[in-house]
Amino acid sequence: MTQPAVTDQTRSNRLRERAKLFVRGALHRVDLDVSRGPYPKRLARTLESQGIDTILDIGANVGQFASMTRRAGFSGRMISCEPLNGAYGELTSRASRDPKWTPLHTAVGSSAGTTTINVSANSFSSSVLTMTDEHLTSAPGSGYIAQETVALTTVRDLVAEQSVVPARTLLKIDTQGFEDEVLSGAGDLIGAFGAVQLELSFVELYAGQKLFDELYQRMRGHGYHLHIIEPGFSDPAGRLLQCDGLFVLDEVQ
Repeated sequence: MTQPAVTDQTRSNRLRERAKLFVRGALHRVDLDVSRGPYPKRLARTLESQGIDTILDIGANVGQFASMTRRAGFSGRMISCEPLNGAYGELTSRASRDPKWTPLHTAVGSSAGTTTINVSANSFSSSVLTMTDEHLTSAPGSGYIAQETVALTTVRDLVAEQSVVPARTLLKIDTQGFEDEVLSGAGDLIGAFGAVQLELSFVELYAGQKLFDELYQRMRGHGYHLHIIEPGFSDPAGRLLQCDGLFVLDEVQ
């Protein structure tokens, strides 16, 4: 196993992520953001309206999503899975201040075992899959710098081990192109979750990943509708490359 080198670029990216987390958190505490109706606030309101009191956070990195959702008003249980050693250390530090937040040191996929993750210079672009030139061109400095061999589990196993009630749970998946594999590891539990949030790509940023249309149709097939869409990663010309999509079961519209 090759351990990632802590470079000046890595330190800079981590500091930038911490600064963003701090600034956004401060704004959310007074219900402000750089845009009208910040996504975490809309998400928290949706979870409350759907009776969702648990978040299963797959691909937590250093806890950005969980922290933002908590600051937006979500008061329930959070279970965050992060496989990379460096990011997991920061995640556990942040979660230690919250008794309802459980960090788990694991990757999540279609089957249990181990896998190798390519570690990116910015940490949050790390993936089991190979990064494409489209990604590298649009996000210079996100290239891979090392690999880590990590434990691998499934959503189905997590539900059983953590006593998760799917109907009252948001399954959030942000795994840099590996979303389809995570869904496969949930099996028929996909249609049982109260809501599912996916990172969705419009172009291939990681080799072999499923794109927006395929994942959208998969979720529709399990009885979900697209409830919120939040723009994400764009290329230098402004073309939207990724977004976050929140899916809610049709019968609870």
